[in-house]
Amino acid sequence: MIKLIITFFNMLILIALQLFQDNISIRLEVPGQVQAGSEFDVKVILNKGDLDGFSRLQQNFPAGLTATSGNSADADFTFTEKRVRFIWLRTPQTGEIAVTYHVKIDERLKGTFMLGGKFSYIENNERKSVDIDPVTINIEPSPEVDPSLIVDVNDFDKMAIPYPAAMPVDAEDIACIRQQPYKGSQGDYIVNVLVNKKSARLFAKIEEDVPQGYTAVAIDSKNAIFTFKDQKVKFLWMNLPAASYFTVSYRLIPKNNASLPAPQIKGAFSFLVDDKTLSVDIMERNVDLADISGENIDELVSEALSQQTPVYTQVAATETTTEKSLPEEKSDEKPLPVNEKKPPPATSDKPGATNNLVTNGRNAASSNLLIPETGVYYRIQVAAGHKMVNISRYFRNMNLEKEVRKEVHEGWQKYSIGSFSLYKDARDYRVHIWNTTPVKDAFITAYNNGTRITVQEALMITEQKWYR
Repeated sequence: MIKLIITFFNMLILIALQLFQDNISIRLEVPGQVQAGSEFDVKVILNKGDLDGFSRLQQNFPAGLTATSGNSADADFTFTEKRVRFIWLRTPQTGEIAVTYHVKIDERLKGTFMLGGKFSYIENNERKSVDIDPVTINIEPSPEVDPSLIVDVNDFDKMAIPYPAAMPVDAEDIACIRQQPYKGSQGDYIVNVLVNKKSARLFAKIEEDVPQGYTAVAIDSKNAIFTFKDQKVKFLWMNLPAASYFTVSYRLIPKNNASLPAPQIKGAFSFLVDDKTLSVDIMERNVDLADISGENIDELVSEALSQQTPVYTQVAATETTTEKSLPEEKSDEKPLPVNEKKPPPATSDKPGATNNLVTNGRNAASSNLLIPETGVYYRIQVAAGHKMVNISRYFRNMNLEKEVRKEVHEGWQKYSIGSFSLYKDARDYRVHIWNTTPVKDAFITAYNNGTRITVQEALMITEQKWYR
């Protein structure tokens, strides 16, 4: 009797699940035959039933095919790493939703592939999904391409033939989320940071300011160079991990076993887009990143971005040359041995001539100011101090061959010469200064579009070698 009741109960559950499953259906409309070098449209028709929360539509493509947005039905459309995604924070209220997009086929392709996909959604705080029945698509080779260059679509990514570059990085899709630091087993705090990088792949950096009293040690750096100095945690990558998202982690350890409050951390994720370094603030959320996966990463990131609109800005001058990557680089926190009395105003014997020397705070010499340049470049810093000096007079007897320029950085008046696109050339000229002038502590500084960065970061951005 009991077995009969259990069997009957299980049948009711299966019937209920089947009824619910039938409430959500997906239909895929694509041509069965396409030609290499052309475009075709994909249409996905979703009967969503009563669903109105977070949902995601995802389809994967083989290498050599690229997708661009058509009608997204108010979803966020992305195409990265051979994957099409439509993401809704709230699914539209209409019972039937139709989305379309365009697919470009590389002209060197032939063969067949299967296009399916998955629709995922949240129901009663549970993640569920419906598979899209796959459709076979046959690619006819282009008659305009040499047959020796034509490759089967399933072998295209294995061949040593470049295929169309990935879509440009959309900075607005990039996000960085910090899990609220939690206590470890040794009185320390564990910090996990999720990077949703999409298709960004070159130089990038995480930088976080941590409170006084803590020291930091890396747990998982994802092949980044990890440093901790002046209460700053840094992860530096020359090339980002291949995955579209990843998590790094580190420990914050109280010095001398002190009892400290939970750390309040502020940080930013910087990355390259079109040779420009952009930065987005790291958002902190009460989530468990250890359990994060592809099934819920989009939901987490979309919700975070919708609640706090990130500001993408060109990186400000936050780097200091006191954090050196080689012992040979000198610290710039050395004051100038100058007379603290204000130098007298310079004069000119020519009528109407203007004074181009730095004389006081109200008359900064525009001709002596450091002018920002484009790209990554290096200069040689020869002095720094808190007081302004008359550049012409102070450096007159130092036998410097190049013009001295001034910049104000972190409260210091810093003086440098030269401009070099290669680190090797800057290094050689620094040695020349050591050998031919009284300036024995000159060192190399680096810039990216006029903004100070570390020499190591400049080398990573340009993929130059560090010459010893």
